[in-house]
Amino acid sequence: MPWIEVNGTDIYYQEEGSGLPLVFLHGNSSCGEAWFQQFAAFRDRFRVIAFDSVNHGHSSNSPRDQEEPDRADELEGFLAAMRIERPVLAGNSIGGNTLLRWAARHPGDAAALIPSGSGIRDANAPLPEARPLDLETLFLPIGDSLTDGFKQQQPRMYERYLRIRSTATRLEAMRHPRARSRRTAENATLGERIGSVSSPMLVIVGELDGARPAAQRLHKLVPGSQYHVVKGAPHNVYYEAAAEYNQVLSAFLDRVLSRATAVATGD
Repeated sequence: MPWIEVNGTDIYYQEEGSGLPLVFLHGNSSCGEAWFQQFAAFRDRFRVIAFDSVNHGHSSNSPRDQEEPDRADELEGFLAAMRIERPVLAGNSIGGNTLLRWAARHPGDAAALIPSGSGIRDANAPLPEARPLDLETLFLPIGDSLTDGFKQQQPRMYERYLRIRSTATRLEAMRHPRARSRRTAENATLGERIGSVSSPMLVIVGELDGARPAAQRLHKLVPGSQYHVVKGAPHNVYYEAAAEYNQVLSAFLDRVLSRATAVATGD
């Protein structure tokens, strides 16, 4: 169970396999362990990595009297600390947003980009207010991240998701919300800058996901990007619809990485 220091935070991460780095970025109140179905699917072909963002999972908490650390800065720090260059980045929800902000800073530096449950949101849409969590709640609510049908048909998988994300680190952060980082203002101009991204991009979104309009907007703004809707899937498409998510991701990576190899070798 390795940890690594990133920007003053003790970051917990998991790593399996070898080869090209495939880094998974979790969403708000989730954790790296939520990607276990992707680890099983890709560890034979890639160096698969997932880390817990500050104030999540098994990583450390930031000071209560300071702003929430910026996740794109954290991603840059993690990649540097792990000596990862030209990664494949896949992120869901806020993890997808982190991926996009990093990509706007580094338009051609990723081998591939796979945002899901995210996109370019309406700049005028208000951000939800962070309210302190009560002292009684131990298993964090998940809203529409997973469907009721999934809960009924696969109760064990549903309960696993509740357990792996409801860590002491996350409970502490939700009971004492940090102020949002001023760096999130970067989102306001993301739609203007995202079109410069030249790394291959696949946008995945669940049919039932409220982020679908934002995902469609992202696809239109990034030239050459690909777009896939998973029927009947919710916000956490990678978890509830892991089989299709993994299949689509695998086929995409086969295409873009083989094409990159052909270009590099002159074939």
